[in-house]
Amino acid sequence: MKELLRTNDIVRLSWLQAILGDAGIDCLVLDSHTSLVEGSIGAIPRRLMVAIGDHARATALIAEAEAAVRDEAGR
Repeated sequence: MKELLRTNDIVRLSWLQAILGDAGIDCLVLDSHTSLVEGSIGAIPRRLMVAIGDHARATALIAEAEAAVRDEAGR
């Protein structure tokens, strides 16, 4: 497994999991429990992990999806 990103934004994390799932890329979120236990101070971000072989494709999908959101917001 290879880390794709770290974030405290659970909405973004859920959105990215859906994008990856739709593309057939399995992913795993690490540190969810630890992040919940520490409270809402955001000291421990969650890590989104994918298989090493899927990392490049997953990175490209996320970049494309986030660019589409930025483009849509700029209109």
